Amino acid sequence: MMRTGLVAVAVAIALSALGTWASAAFAQDYPTRPIKVVVPQPPGGGFDLTARTVSEPLAALLGQPVVVENRPGSGTLVGTEVAAKAEPDGYTLLLGALANIALNPGLYEKLPYDPQRDFVPIGLVASFPYTLVARKDLPQNTLKEIVDYARANPGKLTYASGGNGSGQHIGAAVIWHLTKVDVTHVPYKGAQAAYQDLLAGRVDVFLDNSVTARPHVQGGRVKAIAVSAAQRLPYHPDVPTVRETGVVDFDMETWMGYFAPAKTPAPALARLRAEFDKVAQMPEVVGRFEKSGATPMRLSVAETEALVKRDIEKWTQLIRAAGIRAD
Repeated sequence: MMRTGLVAVAVAIALSALGTWASAAFAQDYPTRPIKVVVPQPPGGGFDLTARTVSEPLAALLGQPVVVENRPGSGTLVGTEVAAKAEPDGYTLLLGALANIALNPGLYEKLPYDPQRDFVPIGLVASFPYTLVARKDLPQNTLKEIVDYARANPGKLTYASGGNGSGQHIGAAVIWHLTKVDVTHVPYKGAQAAYQDLLAGRVDVFLDNSVTARPHVQGGRVKAIAVSAAQRLPYHPDVPTVRETGVVDFDMETWMGYFAPAKTPAPALARLRAEFDKVAQMPEVVGRFEKSGATPMRLSVAETEALVKRDIEKWTQLIRAAGIRAD
């Protein structure tokens, strides 16, 4: 019996040593082939910009290509599900953002993935605020005036979005819900179509990504009412935050970064996180995000996990309270 016990202990030690050796070998060799980053949106826009801004410098540090693969469909569901069901080997990653990680759980009764169970963060690198813009000839010039008018004239004001369940839709609908006013939603297929009607005066206001709203504001084609960020934006210094208006306690920014499927080997995850953090600090990367109108981010893994958890809880509650649906 004693000999059997000693043999069992020896085998256990050998297996543990083998596992440690294999893990060290994996860490030393990884990656040995190209890495794919699934972007659940079409080319262009914040998702694509973020993925491609990070991919090239990350590839240089890892010594392997980092290939961006756009997989749009059903909002952000198709691409996110693809990444969730990928082999967790460190060679398929996801461009994760507020939309597909924190907003979708409130929008859909059943998701084909669980943001917290199926993914782990590698890192967040930038956030994109929203700007509430209005047609040039709208008589109201402040958020308070807009809300007061909407309260006195239920359903008469209209607001555009890039589609049902989009961040533009959710942000605006939550503002109207919190201020208890009735503003009519007019969904479009993307921001470009929304601007066509906004510029023509056929729709009144539009809570759009600040990056795409910026040229229209600076060109004088629309007027900026408020920004959704916690602080004023450097390129719109005279535009108050929503919170500053005193109308409603609200802020919203679309954070973005890289996520990996859960159960990705710890050595691969550690390497990815270390190199991603270096990329997030690169002056050229920070500069590109700032130039585009985004806010560079750099958080620890623990801070990122806490932010994701908090935003899933916050937005699920707000979306369901406002009765917002994706369809």
